Amino acid sequence: MAVTSSFQPRILSSFVGDCFIQSRQPLHQLFGYNPGTGHLSMQFSRTFSGLTDLLFNRRNQDDLSRSKLRRLRPGKLSPRRTVPDHIQRPPYVKSRQPPGIASGPEVHDQIGIECMRASGRLAAQVLQYAGSLVKPGTKTDEIDEAVHQMIIENGAYPSPLGYGGFPKSVCTSVNECICHGIPDSRALQDGDIINIDVTVYLNGYHGDTSATFFCGEVDNDAKSLVEATKECLDKAISICAPGVEFNKIGKTIHAHADKYRYGVIRQFVGHGVGRVFHADPVVLHYRNNEGGRMLLNQTFTIEPMLTIGSINPLLWDDNWTVVTEDGSLSAQFEHTILITKNGAEILTKC
Repeated sequence: MAVTSSFQPRILSSFVGDCFIQSRQPLHQLFGYNPGTGHLSMQFSRTFSGLTDLLFNRRNQDDLSRSKLRRLRPGKLSPRRTVPDHIQRPPYVKSRQPPGIASGPEVHDQIGIECMRASGRLAAQVLQYAGSLVKPGTKTDEIDEAVHQMIIENGAYPSPLGYGGFPKSVCTSVNECICHGIPDSRALQDGDIINIDVTVYLNGYHGDTSATFFCGEVDNDAKSLVEATKECLDKAISICAPGVEFNKIGKTIHAHADKYRYGVIRQFVGHGVGRVFHADPVVLHYRNNEGGRMLLNQTFTIEPMLTIGSINPLLWDDNWTVVTEDGSLSAQFEHTILITKNGAEILTKC
């Protein structure tokens, strides 16, 4: 990655923080960042031709030219919300050093599994409540306030708050925002779609989940994108089991997205989760031949992000908000799963 002083190497997980990614390739060979345009790009080991660009970066251009896209603009941020002193904080909140990807998988004993089930269940309940607040006129900051309050009332810490400097307790990504939208004064509008990404830290374990919701009357293009993204997640989870190669997740997601000519975002990935927010493995959502197999009692996230148009992301000046280059809609769904003898258990379900 080509970096500037204001854009440090980051873990490109569904939650980007100011932390380092571990890879067998040097970081600058994996990613590129253009501070002048805000473009993020990934450098692949296999050569991508102009035909690939035509197929994956210029899909559905006719549809885009006919649509009336409402481009997002930053709103005003409210002051950082407080957390009672008695609530356990993740280690990164107290440290000035940015957290990195923890080496090694998150594999649990029976006590750890029960703790993961508890944090996952709370995250799911918070997400369900947050989704019920989605309606025209609701400000994303109001969603953040409600999420924050529900998490601390249940004795947990909102994991995003203070992670690499992130200022809020939840991510709210509207329309063309791919991920990491910061809740602010913007009111939701009829026809919007919004991804709400909730992570809670309960009794020393993180539960991480997200879903994309409809605001009011949403057009058919948006509905189709959101439904296909959810299907991608469901299909990916269905193939998980001990010994299965992680690259089958990306192949499954990409194959389903191709049926609808949707783009699959490559720069942001799933990750191990448990006692730490981000751990091995890095879960790629696109076709790949990376190694690694799933382990019994391992926990990680799968969180595909699909777009109607370009798969090229742009980073806002806040160093968090990531939007599609062409303003096309993006949707995401995420679950934390546990690998069991019989397949996979979704931990982030009510």
